Amino acid sequence: MTTWRIRDFHSADLDGILHLWESLKATNVEPVYALSEVLASCEKDHAVVAVQGDQVVGAAVGRAAHDQGWIVFLATLPEYRGRGIGTSLLAAVENRMAPHGLNKLSALMPESETRVEAFLSRGFVLKKNLRYFERTIPVQRQELEPLGLLGGRILARDLWENVAGMRNEKELLERRLVLPLAEADLADEFGVVPPRAVVLFGPPGTGKTTFAKAIASRLEWPFVEVFPSRLAADPKGLAGALRETFLEIAELEHAVVFIDEVEEIASQRSGEPPSPLQGVTNELLKIIPAFREQPGRLLVCATNFIRALDTAFLRHGRFDYVIPIGLPDSEARRAMWERFIPATVVDDVDVELLVDRTEGFSPADIEYAARSASQRALEKAVYDDGGLASGGDVSIREAVRKGPATQDYLDAIGDTRTTVSKEVYELFLEDIDALGRV
Repeated sequence: MTTWRIRDFHSADLDGILHLWESLKATNVEPVYALSEVLASCEKDHAVVAVQGDQVVGAAVGRAAHDQGWIVFLATLPEYRGRGIGTSLLAAVENRMAPHGLNKLSALMPESETRVEAFLSRGFVLKKNLRYFERTIPVQRQELEPLGLLGGRILARDLWENVAGMRNEKELLERRLVLPLAEADLADEFGVVPPRAVVLFGPPGTGKTTFAKAIASRLEWPFVEVFPSRLAADPKGLAGALRETFLEIAELEHAVVFIDEVEEIASQRSGEPPSPLQGVTNELLKIIPAFREQPGRLLVCATNFIRALDTAFLRHGRFDYVIPIGLPDSEARRAMWERFIPATVVDDVDVELLVDRTEGFSPADIEYAARSASQRALEKAVYDDGGLASGGDVSIREAVRKGPATQDYLDAIGDTRTTVSKEVYELFLEDIDALGRV
């Protein structure tokens, strides 16, 4: 005589679902769906349980989307297998999803799972030669609204790869920041504490903001930029608005928080009476330790003038690393030029000559020179080389087809005013020795 029965899932059955989950794991079967997904579907989708007395001995959980249904979870306790409970659970959960007008009901099973009789008994067909692909989306739907209110955003996933050149800087950031944050469990095994806050310093235009965004892209974490100039207009004042902003950031599961030109709110405290910004600096010094206590987030501060920062701001315990971002070397400059020169003409351009002529250029300088050369070449082709605009009989498209040449780039380089002077760069090299911490 059957001593078990099937009924709808109740919230009180959560412990029973957990017990079923653990019983699967104990037999070295790794469920396809995470426990959190199964429990969420129990509450929001369709779930039935098999009970004997007050004990949950089996469960089936289904999810319907349009005309497609999925079996998210099916399990029975080991001692109850072979009694037809699985087949009955599948029939019951399918019946609960019938009002959706399903055309297909599917299930994914671990390859190690051998007990598939319940599915075969219900008419499921085993599909062979299929591959299952899965990607975890790092930002949950419920985080999107608070992220939007903070002005944060999810950046494109390829920003890291698109940072041309700067191999040494990328390798350092990958090793020190990305690795321990992306592989937190592995880092813990080696006794590595993931970084919580870093300072990027260097001359203007060297790509500090680009690197901060690339780190967020590499981690697939939301990027939140804090603008002190905007917060200053808040009725609570800059210090109060800064404190409120970081309290809101604390609600996010993960975040890369970026403050550019941080010297504006963390400069050396001196003078009598104290300047109004000293209160802001004090507030920031209080915020950072609290921020560091929360996992899954990274504060990146950038400055062009690291000497202007308050000494207490840079001390150990607040920032894990103080990383220099300097001018690109020849390898990095080559990568940048190859990225900015159109693919149709790059083989005809003397890239090595451009690399040599742009020593001391920042990434921003090189990009400006490249864009300027392209614009000049376009204007020359259209207006000066017999193009349609100059009254010639050649169409504009034919006139500009050849693109910019080496001389166009050399002319643009000659007219580009570099951002970083020799004196400024020498001071930066001194700062690396005096304040850098990698």
